Amino acid sequence: MKSLKELTVIQKRELILVVAILVISGLLSGIFYVRNRKPAEEVVVTVDGKIVATLDLHKNTDMVIDGYGGTDHLIIKDGYASITEASCPDKVCVRTGKIHRSGELIVCLPNRVVVTIEGED
Repeated sequence: MKSLKELTVIQKRELILVVAILVISGLLSGIFYVRNRKPAEEVVVTVDGKIVATLDLHKNTDMVIDGYGGTDHLIIKDGYASITEASCPDKVCVRTGKIHRSGELIVCLPNRVVVTIEGED
């Protein structure tokens, strides 16, 4: 492979063009992703693939979810949802922290619980 000093003027221009196209396409993708994201409205709780609750993200709620192998404590407060306690051994769901954007989720695999933030229909 040639070093940058050995590249011709045309090759340098082609390299700059490719980099510029990649940067612009990345920026445009990010803009479209953010603009098309639906506002977060509700929290959907599933256990073993079945919906057990659909809750308003903007209404403070305290709920114990009976999962497949144990329980999870879900708190919805000030537009954020989090699992604060869980009976599972690894506590990944607790360490996930608070979620509030459409598409974000908390998963507790041992209890087969998934908490998802969804936008308006």
